Amino acid sequence: MNDYGIVIEDQYEEMLTRLELEGKTAMLAAKDGKLAAIVAVADEVKETSKEAVHQLKSMGLQVVMLTGDNERTAKAIANQVGIDSVFAEVLPDEKAKKWKVEELKKQGHKVVMIGDGINEAPALAVADIGMAIGTGTDVAIEASDITLMRGDLMAVPQAIKMSQLTMRNIKQNLFWAFIYNSIGLPIAAAGLLAPWIAGAAMAFSSVSVVSNALRLKRVKL
Repeated sequence: MNDYGIVIEDQYEEMLTRLELEGKTAMLAAKDGKLAAIVAVADEVKETSKEAVHQLKSMGLQVVMLTGDNERTAKAIANQVGIDSVFAEVLPDEKAKKWKVEELKKQGHKVVMIGDGINEAPALAVADIGMAIGTGTDVAIEASDITLMRGDLMAVPQAIKMSQLTMRNIKQNLFWAFIYNSIGLPIAAAGLLAPWIAGAAMAFSSVSVVSNALRLKRVKL
């Protein structure tokens, strides 16, 4: 509006500020060189978003909001869900470059980027792990490493917890496989292990590893 010389009077400035503090994005429309309308839109914050942020923080993770929206609107929404760090008015390419994704990686941090739109695709590709919301755009899904099937942020802490449990399970299996072989190989090399006992021990080893892995099916997230 300033570029076209359209004056925004004080009462309208106050209205813009009020709408943005409510977490709404205010857009201006002009006609014949004068302000004609203010249109405010807002994404409804899902009830589970606040709990998702709380769970991520309880896991020791730093949660940051990265958005192209204006600062007042971004901070208002961040306050609703409990996010302390907000970077607003960021252009799509800046999400990957200007902002913290590359910078944090250079500092030795692991960066997880979550997004659902075309604007987030560059940052999803640059991050250590890109998580795309399954209800988002195809471009975001292609650029990400993980696609969350639900359009619910609760899927993020659940995915992280499941990955942690999976890694723990893999380490347990490797440990027991190492123990079996450490005990069995010297005995077999000394000729003290009958073939049928060796076969049974190998089968038991495989069954125990598979059974341990199947415990993940009973995990409640």
